Amino acid sequence: MKIAQACLDQIFLNARTANGFLDKPVPVSLLQEAYDIAKMGATSMNSQPTRYVFLNTPEARARLLPALSPGNVDKTRDAPVTVIVATDTKFYEHMPLVFPNDPGAKAMFEGNASMAQGTATRNGTLGGAYFMIAARAVGLDCGPMSGVDLAKVNAEFFPDGRCETNFLINLGYGDNSKLYGRNPRLSFEQACSVL
Repeated sequence: MKIAQACLDQIFLNARTANGFLDKPVPVSLLQEAYDIAKMGATSMNSQPTRYVFLNTPEARARLLPALSPGNVDKTRDAPVTVIVATDTKFYEHMPLVFPNDPGAKAMFEGNASMAQGTATRNGTLGGAYFMIAARAVGLDCGPMSGVDLAKVNAEFFPDGRCETNFLINLGYGDNSKLYGRNPRLSFEQACSVL
């Protein structure tokens, strides 16, 4: 069953990367609602390696500012919430809970660092994308960012090294006066092959 056109418009077709936000707080209950939707997205072996740190106050976001590229500082300072989308490098410790149908899953990842890292990276990124879709579904606008010194963010927020920052998302209610024009997308023929 195809979802309603209004849903497609809100999540993808009319959604834009927010470059500024209205001065309107985002309740933690809405962040939880978005997470509760996003966590249902598919990940390999239900591994769920994505972790989210919600910087919900100016003081919390100020800790992040020294790690940002200059073009991201003001919009992050002014955003109601910034999300650090991170990956739990030891996600496999939760495998007995999240993938009980394979009792050997935890040991498999513990014994293969390359497989564990690849699984964490791919599926951690998926989790961040699911979260952006879920945030848009509950009425929030997103401004994903990769202009950041990840090592500085990790040192500030994950000093024990267990989690590693993947990317950032500013969240809130977008200020449409700060949107850029819509950039072109590649056509089906340019991006896809059917074999």
